[in-house]
Amino acid sequence: MGFCPQCRSSGTMSEDDATATPTPMTRLQDLPERRITTGVAEFDRVLGGGVVVGSVALLAGEPGVGKSTLVLGVAAGMGRSTLVVSGEESLGQIKMRAGRIGALVETVSVAAAGDAEAVVAMIEAGDFDLAIIDSIQTVSVPGVAVGTPAQVRQAASMLVAAAKGSGTALLLTGHVTKEGSIAGPKLLEHMVDVVITMEGDPHRGLRFLRCAKNRYGTVDEVGIFEMTATGLVPVPDASASLIGGRDPQAPGSVLFPTIDGLRSLVVEIQSLVVPSSQAQPRRSVKGLPAARVHQILAVLERHAGLDLGRFEVYVSAIGGLRINEPAADLAVALAVASAASGVAISDVAAWGEVGLTGELRAVPHGSRRRIEAERIGVGGVIDCSAHGHVLDALVESGLAAVTLRGDRVA
Repeated sequence: MGFCPQCRSSGTMSEDDATATPTPMTRLQDLPERRITTGVAEFDRVLGGGVVVGSVALLAGEPGVGKSTLVLGVAAGMGRSTLVVSGEESLGQIKMRAGRIGALVETVSVAAAGDAEAVVAMIEAGDFDLAIIDSIQTVSVPGVAVGTPAQVRQAASMLVAAAKGSGTALLLTGHVTKEGSIAGPKLLEHMVDVVITMEGDPHRGLRFLRCAKNRYGTVDEVGIFEMTATGLVPVPDASASLIGGRDPQAPGSVLFPTIDGLRSLVVEIQSLVVPSSQAQPRRSVKGLPAARVHQILAVLERHAGLDLGRFEVYVSAIGGLRINEPAADLAVALAVASAASGVAISDVAAWGEVGLTGELRAVPHGSRRRIEAERIGVGGVIDCSAHGHVLDALVESGLAAVTLRGDRVA
């Protein structure tokens, strides 16, 4: 061309040889992995020990779940030079939030900016250990419409390049869609080193932090926080918080020790069974796979004599935790049978996979589940190791084969 197409100057372009030369793996230079602890124990646990210098992490979650509060607490807890750029809040709002959660520190610099080039200039000009962008969806790129996948992709690529070039660790926050996926192109997850998801009911106190991708550590850890008036507080005993306020004498309540990453947590499974006047009674499931619960209802009707066809059935995992393991089948079956009969199972923990023929199948980590149940003082345990059929478990719990008639059990 003879000139630069951007600045229109001549004689400013140089030719480089871009040919890549393969290098034997044994001759590669070792790069030391340096981590910076953030002072937020649960956040460091999920990352594998802290933020890796020069890494790029993406924190995703629903609006209102607490992402901005968490990253501001991380910035203040590091005790190092940190840049916080917000495209959603003004400087006054950021200071108000920081004062409420005790994050007013000299090491944190804040800016309210939404232009990608301006943010890149801040990262390159400042000597920051960590740069936080809240959120990536608000960073605009000249010539690209805001809110489009192209805008998110282009803004992220510019910020990642600036962070890698300056050696600054980068933490991006992002929203999730109604379907639960991270808003923006799927490429965004491949551009970063760590993908962290923040879950929890926005109307309840508990928040759960998980790694969906981690190039520098495991993805098996889970961090648990409680949202308070002064910000997010790490929860030392998650089981006690999850089952706090439970009435052991209420029908339809069963405890389930779940394995979440490297942690064992005891959660409460609740069920409600009520008569219905509709041709197709309602089935409502929260915190559990709906298809799995419907399968358990069919097994109870076929192999335990529960006629649930004329009743509405509600099943929920209390506390905002999402349970996906089949080990919860037995706890769900006992909770539904207890609610249907009106007979409380009292202080009992249960686990086991229920097959379509009613058989109970073994599940992993049985000893860890039992230890956690005993640690919090659960009175009894009903598991798949002692029973071969779901009906046997119902009999042990005091809920023998029953039949629903009208609005009560005969």
